[in-house]
Amino acid sequence: MTYEALLRLVEQVKGTSHLAESSMFRSKVDFIENERIKQSLVVRLQREQGQYSVALLNIMDVAQRINRNAQLRTESDANRANWEIAGGVLIAVFLVMVIGLYFRRAVATPLEVLTHNIGKVAISGDGDGRFIDDKLLLRRDEIGDLAKQFAQSFEALATARRELQEASRAEISLQRDRLHGAIENMPQGLYMLDRDGRIIVANRRLQELYNLGTDIDLLGMSVDAFIGLCREKGAGVKRTLSNQIISDVNAHGGYQTSQRLTELDDGRVVTVTVMRLPDGGYVVTHEDITERKRSEEQITHLAHYDALTDLPNRALFHERLKEELVNVPLGQRLALHYIDIDEFKGVNDSLGHLIGDELLKSVAASLSACVGKAGFVARLGGDEFAVVQTAIRNREDVEQLIEDILTAIRAPRDCLGHQLTADASIGVAMIPEHGTNLDQIMKNADLAMYAAKAAGRRTWRFFEPEMDAQVKARHQLEVDLRQAILDDQLEVYYQPFLSLQDDRIVGCEALVRWKHPTRGNVSPAEFIPIAEDTGLIHQLGERVLHVACTEAATWPDDIRLAVNVSPVQFKSGTLALKVANTLATSGLSPHRLELEITEAVLIRDDDALDTLHQLRALGVRIALDDFGTGYSSLSYLQRIPFDKIKIDRCFVKDITESEGSAAIVQAVVNIAAIRKMSTTAEGVETEAQRQALKRLGCSEMQGYLFSPPRPAAEVRALFAAHRADGRTASSFGRGPRSDAA
Repeated sequence: MTYEALLRLVEQVKGTSHLAESSMFRSKVDFIENERIKQSLVVRLQREQGQYSVALLNIMDVAQRINRNAQLRTESDANRANWEIAGGVLIAVFLVMVIGLYFRRAVATPLEVLTHNIGKVAISGDGDGRFIDDKLLLRRDEIGDLAKQFAQSFEALATARRELQEASRAEISLQRDRLHGAIENMPQGLYMLDRDGRIIVANRRLQELYNLGTDIDLLGMSVDAFIGLCREKGAGVKRTLSNQIISDVNAHGGYQTSQRLTELDDGRVVTVTVMRLPDGGYVVTHEDITERKRSEEQITHLAHYDALTDLPNRALFHERLKEELVNVPLGQRLALHYIDIDEFKGVNDSLGHLIGDELLKSVAASLSACVGKAGFVARLGGDEFAVVQTAIRNREDVEQLIEDILTAIRAPRDCLGHQLTADASIGVAMIPEHGTNLDQIMKNADLAMYAAKAAGRRTWRFFEPEMDAQVKARHQLEVDLRQAILDDQLEVYYQPFLSLQDDRIVGCEALVRWKHPTRGNVSPAEFIPIAEDTGLIHQLGERVLHVACTEAATWPDDIRLAVNVSPVQFKSGTLALKVANTLATSGLSPHRLELEITEAVLIRDDDALDTLHQLRALGVRIALDDFGTGYSSLSYLQRIPFDKIKIDRCFVKDITESEGSAAIVQAVVNIAAIRKMSTTAEGVETEAQRQALKRLGCSEMQGYLFSPPRPAAEVRALFAAHRADGRTASSFGRGPRSDAA
């Protein structure tokens, strides 16, 4: 064997060792020592090859010398020399053969065996060191060391392989258990189909969902067999459901997902989802979404229907009215009725919201029955309803429905044991006469309803173009009033009231007046309701109270100040505190302040009683204004300690006539006397009225007969002149008539 062949053999051993390393999955065994042994073996081979080369050179040198000597010898010695040369050659060949045999036995053959063993290990992939020949392991030279290192390396690789396989099997088992647990405990029923449509996986929830029981093995079933089994158990699943969904998925192509809803015979709703797998199978899930579906339907219903009356709410009403406006046939007419239940707040305040809700439900049912197929009803919120009337032939049809609605609302009804009656104000806008735009028609119906309320309630009005102008004018007046309050444009006037016994001025009522920069004098009857509706009455009332108390503090001590208080101010809950603060800052004695309230303050409002008692505790006098014009109740006089009753001008106007209201005034005076209250008659304009009131026993009078409302400076002058001259009421001429308080 040549030197180059030996080197190739060593390189083969090295390459084979690298192959073994690669096949043992990146072993962590250190091959540095193996490399050292291989390098030592190469050095030894190179050394022995050198020795072998030297021996050959020596043999060749001997042969050359023998050849030279032979040339010098005689021809007789030629035969002997030839024999010597032949013998030397034979000896050299023998030595080469011996050395080659030794080298092959000692080095080449073991390396070939070792290389063969390593190749077997690499091919098998087992990493088992038993493939190494025991004879190689018993050698004490470098080849034996190399074999031992390979054996140890392969054993370590085998151990690592076994550990890795065991860890992999444990991890795979853990993941399989987790997957099984997830599938068995998922809220959806699940089964998996192979490419032939057979069930290969099914969970417990699937069997529970269709009441199949746990003793039935679903594995291997076809979809048809599964659906048939569900139908046998009474689940009522459509036989073609799953096949239809699979067909849907196939129709889409690729790995699509398809979903369908199905309703079972027992009313449950199930969603079936099918997903196609890469191998041609399917994963199918069944989920009971009955409660979710019901919740969604309930949410949808609540979004479009009123929770109390179950009528369409404002949102659905808008949608349906839009549809009607779009689809109304040419030449046909519609009518939009806006309905407001009158005095509904009083029911809530007096009987509670539970009774109020029952009243609304009863009214809603009456409206639905009344309208029937002639249109539809909706609740817009609070105590407001709307009716869209369709298929109108003429205006009389609209008026007839209005009368029917009012009759239905006014019918007595039992609300949790309370016998109640109701009434309504109705505004009507016609389509297309009064508009075809949704916002416009609703606005016009609303304007008509407020016109009905302004006309005294319990009636109805059709929309008229003037109503829009009135609303705009009212809005402008509101804007101007806000600015007037900021600019302090409003003035306080004072109208005296006199004692009918001795004609003394015993007090003055503070009245607010507004001289508009462009409109001139604006009646309190115009701007006070606006102030109450917008809340401006709080600022206005506080301002009047402060100015009047400050002015009255300069008057003689025997002259009282009367100030009107709005029901809106009473509801703030801070009226008593504001009055106390005003009295403290103005210096006016509390017993000189008289607050006038109307019956509206007391109706169904127990909190007002608390406020009245707080005011009385301050020492302030309380007068009941406009008695007899509203919901007058003698129980008020029994429960509330009033200091005065003011008799409205409507009873004074005809007091001198034979069929007049003298008897009523007499009754009021008698009641007040029994309750130790004084009485003041308003609107006295003639001497005959004054004399009649005096005969009936009325305490005081107020009106143009003595004086109209005057500015502060004029009323102070009036005090002085009246006291200085000692003139009586009859000696004063009536001033020019102006707006009453």
